[in-house]
Amino acid sequence: MQFSPTNRKALALIVLVLVLGVALGAVGHSLFDRRVLGARTQTRTDPPRGVTRLTTELNLSPDQQKQLSAILTDMQHRFDAVRQQMNPQFDQIRDQGHDQIRQILTPEQRPKFEDFLRRAADERRKRPNR
Repeated sequence: MQFSPTNRKALALIVLVLVLGVALGAVGHSLFDRRVLGARTQTRTDPPRGVTRLTTELNLSPDQQKQLSAILTDMQHRFDAVRQQMNPQFDQIRDQGHDQIRQILTPEQRPKFEDFLRRAADERRKRPNR
């Protein structure tokens, strides 16, 4: 099949638009990941969440910022310790509830429920500890 020069130009423009669309989508996705998701998933090396906001609202000095950061970091560690102590109790309650749900399901519904539980557990593991 032969293409005329006009058809080749049109085809080249379509391919160019497609490639540019993919490139723009990739750049947009990358920016979204960095700016939106990156802001949500704070690393432990970042200053605690409230430091920037309180610094702005209260006009904190650099020394006060350091002290505030230390206080908030200590609070976060203590919250994490409490969560670790309570996790077995949460797990027990969750398991009991799942057993009760299994009892009311039909044999056809149970595999779907088990699949649902696997997905929920995967999502729970992926979430950063707050």
